Amino acid sequence: MIRRAFALALAAAALTATLAAPLPGAAIAAPSPAPARDDMSLGNPKARVTVVEYASVGCPHCAAWGVEVWPQFKKTYVDTGKVRFVYREMITGNPTLAGAGFLLARCAGPSRYFQVVDGVYRAQAQIMQSGDAYAPLVKIAKDAGLTEDQFNACLHDDGQIKALQARAKQAEEDGVNSTPTFVVNGKHIEGETTLAALGQAIAQASRRK
Repeated sequence: MIRRAFALALAAAALTATLAAPLPGAAIAAPSPAPARDDMSLGNPKARVTVVEYASVGCPHCAAWGVEVWPQFKKTYVDTGKVRFVYREMITGNPTLAGAGFLLARCAGPSRYFQVVDGVYRAQAQIMQSGDAYAPLVKIAKDAGLTEDQFNACLHDDGQIKALQARAKQAEEDGVNSTPTFVVNGKHIEGETTLAALGQAIAQASRRK
């Protein structure tokens, strides 16, 4: 079972993200592909197209896209320098798993961030079924070069928890209220979109001046 201290350390992050959600009918800003100071990104920073994904490691739809579509998307667009990919964190789906997963990913550092996100996505179904997030996350932490003590320290790092709260709040203020949501040079695409649909949006964005 998830340890009590582990759940308590994440309660504030989940609560803040919930309170930050826009009220029904409220005016919201358009999602922005503009770089943020603590963005996690891959690919050519000078690419003509930027794809921003607002997602949560606690979201089953995000996990499905991450496991089934992301590898080919990365190979086709990111690794070839055609797209700069930016990942922005939200606390949706299972809030405890989302909070813990993102705290761990940040603690692992930029070079291992996407490795941890992928690991949490791939373990998500098992975690949901068993109700035990701790043991799988410890394994993911160790695969990323962290000890169990370092993992636990990540979960109780007040600075990182507040930073996660701020990132989740900013995503809501960007007008995003579902995950995954993609923004392709300003074009807003919601849901577990296909590689073909994203490819079409990227092609259109590339033709624009």
